[in-house]
Order: sequence, then structure tokens, then C-alpha cells
Amino acid sequence: MLQIQENVSLKNFNTFGIEASARYYVEINHDDELAELFSDPQWKHTPLLVMGGGSNMLFVNDFDGLVIRMNIRGIEHRISHNDVFVEAGAGEVWNDLVQYCVAHGYAGLENLSLIPGSVGASPIQNIGAYGVELKDVFASCCAFDIATCALKTFSAEACGFGYRDSVFKTGLKGKYIITSVKFHLSLIPDLKLHYGAIGHELELRGITQPTVKDVSQVVAHIRVAKLPDPSTIGNAGSFFKNPVISAGQFNTIKEKYPEAVNYPAAEGMVKLAAGWLIEQCGCKGKVIGNTGTWKNQALVLVNHGGASGTEVYALSSQIIDSVYSKFGVVLEREVNIIS
Repeated sequence: MLQIQENVSLKNFNTFGIEASARYYVEINHDDELAELFSDPQWKHTPLLVMGGGSNMLFVNDFDGLVIRMNIRGIEHRISHNDVFVEAGAGEVWNDLVQYCVAHGYAGLENLSLIPGSVGASPIQNIGAYGVELKDVFASCCAFDIATCALKTFSAEACGFGYRDSVFKTGLKGKYIITSVKFHLSLIPDLKLHYGAIGHELELRGITQPTVKDVSQVVAHIRVAKLPDPSTIGNAGSFFKNPVISAGQFNTIKEKYPEAVNYPAAEGMVKLAAGWLIEQCGCKGKVIGNTGTWKNQALVLVNHGGASGTEVYALSSQIIDSVYSKFGVVLEREVNIIS
């Protein structure tokens, strides 16, 4: 029997460590429990918030609805020639899955090491890091249809992946709950070494023929050096998306700032490093009240202790205004704002 609790604190369930409460709260350990939950029509007409690791959200208010925390676990794999298909429950910790694959020599997820959060959230956000996005290794996902209480399989095409985006954030938002995700990996590594400091760090270690494990360890090292640990200081990782602008606009910026950090994007477009833009506005390591930006990475907003969601949101608005004023570039929040 499902245990639906009332007035539950969410402070320990979000990596920002923001105090907020849920009017109702339930934990799901198997997809059958979703069918049981929604057999009661009350929940189909109640605001819903699905949570995994709580690593990509900012609460600016209490949630006056039902919080569903996904705890479905399990990892399975199937090998066909050099192709490996790995399926994981939505409640699996993302980095646990990555390390499982690395330990088995399954290539494809190594650049996504140490990203906080759960497996179920990964397709929603189309998570990415160091030149790899989830869509590059995505095979399919299984999701629960709230309206019909049936399970449906979504292909990569059906997910409509974009930069930190998917159909689950747009047209199907609030209609499905992801229960498991299947990944298409390989026994033959095609290592991505040219993004960020991966290649440089491998050189420093004297590694000329890196393995999947080497890349994972280097990525983890870089992330630890740049990003704060949510267990010691509240944060949600990268707070803003890297903005994608036209080549013409970039050329205008580059004339004034030749050192502007950028990466190739779609044809005729350029991706700028949001962290670099914020740093140029003097916001790196900035402290305002109980919140601020991280000393080693301006892209990360932190809770120094006791910050409210409203405080963090206000700081993000200040940063957006500063970047626009200096560069004419509009930053977009990557973190989901729960208001």
C-alpha cells in the first residue's frame, strides 16, 4: 500500500538545500505503484512534481501539490557484437550508472561522469558535458502515461532532443513519468577528448592511449576542481545554459573581446561559455547575503547556508541583467524553477 505523506520537508531532497515543503509526498519503487497511485482520480487533478536526485531545481516557494520521488532501481545490459544496450531504473543515481558502465568497459557515458542527479531525469534535460550529450547515447526510455495509466516506449526521435531540452519539458510536460532509460553504448571506444581540459589533463598524466576509465577519471577530476560538492555547499551545478548566438553577433563580440570562450554549434551559430560571460561581469566568487557564485566557476550559484530560493533567484536575475548589459546576450536558466 502506498504511503502518501503530508507536509513533508524537501530540504534534504534538493541539492541546493533550500527549505521548502510538499503538501503531499510519495515514493515510488516500482512502476506498478504509479498505476496504483493514479487509480485515484484525485491525483490526476492535483499539481504534480516528479523528483529524482533534486539536482536541477530551485524551490522559490513550497509546493502545493503532490511530490513523486522516483526510487525505481536496477541496471541490466545486453551485448550484441560490439553494441551494448544498458537499461537503468529511473531512480538509479546517474554517476552510479556511469561507473557501472566504465567498470565493464562500455563506452559512451565516460564524459558524463559525476553529473549529479538520477537516470530518470537525464532524457528530460538532455544532460551533457565535455562534448557529449545524452542524445548521443540514448536508445529509448519507458514512461508512464498519467492519463491512461499505460507504459509507453519513446525513441530518440520521439523525445525531440534539443540543447538541454526534450519533449518532456515542452509538449509532454506533466503528462508522462519516466520509469527507465535504455542506452546504446559500445565495446569499441570512440573517445571525445577535445572539449574542455580533458586532453591537457591526460597529457599531464602522461597518458597517450587513454581508456574509458582514464577519461572518466579525468572528467571527474576536472569537475571536482571546478564545482562544489552539494553535500558540503548547496548548489545545482550549472545554473545557466551556454547561450547559442548567431555568427554575426559573435563576430561583434569577438572584435571587442578576442579571448571570448566559444564552441562550434549548428551552422551559422556559435555557443558561448556562460561561465566566461558571467566572470567578465565581475561575478565570479561574488557573495550576496547567504548566496553567491562559486569561487572556481561563475556558472554555479551556491547556497552558503540558510539561503531562500527567492534569494538565489534574485541573484540569477542580477547576473542575467549584467551579462545582457555588457554583451547583449540573454542567459537562460538551466535549473528548473519551482514556484
